[in-house]
Amino acid sequence: MSEDTAALADQGHKGADGAQSIRRALAVLRIVATGQERGVRLVDVVRSTGLSRPTVHRILRVLVEEGAVEQDAGTRRYLIGNEVTLLGLARAARFPLRAVAEPYMQYLSETLGDTTFLTVANGDDSVCIGRWPGSYPVKVLSIDVGARRPLGVGVSGLVLLAALPDDELERIVRRNAQRLASLRIDTRELVSRAHEVRRRGYAYAPVGVVPGSRAVAVPVYDAAGMVVAGMALATITDRLPDSRLTSIIKEMERQADLIRKRIVEMQRSRE
Repeated sequence: MSEDTAALADQGHKGADGAQSIRRALAVLRIVATGQERGVRLVDVVRSTGLSRPTVHRILRVLVEEGAVEQDAGTRRYLIGNEVTLLGLARAARFPLRAVAEPYMQYLSETLGDTTFLTVANGDDSVCIGRWPGSYPVKVLSIDVGARRPLGVGVSGLVLLAALPDDELERIVRRNAQRLASLRIDTRELVSRAHEVRRRGYAYAPVGVVPGSRAVAVPVYDAAGMVVAGMALATITDRLPDSRLTSIIKEMERQADLIRKRIVEMQRSRE
């Protein structure tokens, strides 16, 4: 092997190592993001990423030095740092879906009286991008804006997972297997539930994230007929009996279709 060939091989090896390091750092960041204001423990990151403890600790140390992650001095938990928040501001206008959907989500929460949520898929996760509390005195605020969970967790996550082709759906569930296991979710059961949601056209949880609550979600489509978000409603159990479920789903589907039509109008105005 010539010196030039050896140098190129060495560069390729270093490049592969560099790409792997970046992927690992992003995987760690995504897990830290799931902790929101509570933060996550080192052991949680290790368990969820499948990386060794020394590797995770080294990545977190660098991320803390760069301001991408913070560590709470009291709890020792890790949280997303200011640097990530500031970087996101550079493309604030890149994400118009929430603005398009807001009047319809607000109408839905005011009309039905219960909290509504808008959630999108991001890689192997679902992320809540909007929450609108209803007028009913007892509000179910089951997840916060920015909450990140493995795709398929929660009714909106199920709607988003169910919209994927089978092969992609199963790959995502496999990649999330460790995180799902930590939530005591069986992967085979999750795939089965996603297929059922696809058949029904909506997801329903008779027992919600918050004890004594129920939740339902429907898909939101774009101009091309692709699912771009999950629209969910969460309320206390007594306010979502079986007799009310059908009418709520119909109203949610109506508002989801109005969002789709608005997306179509916006797309045509740009042509």
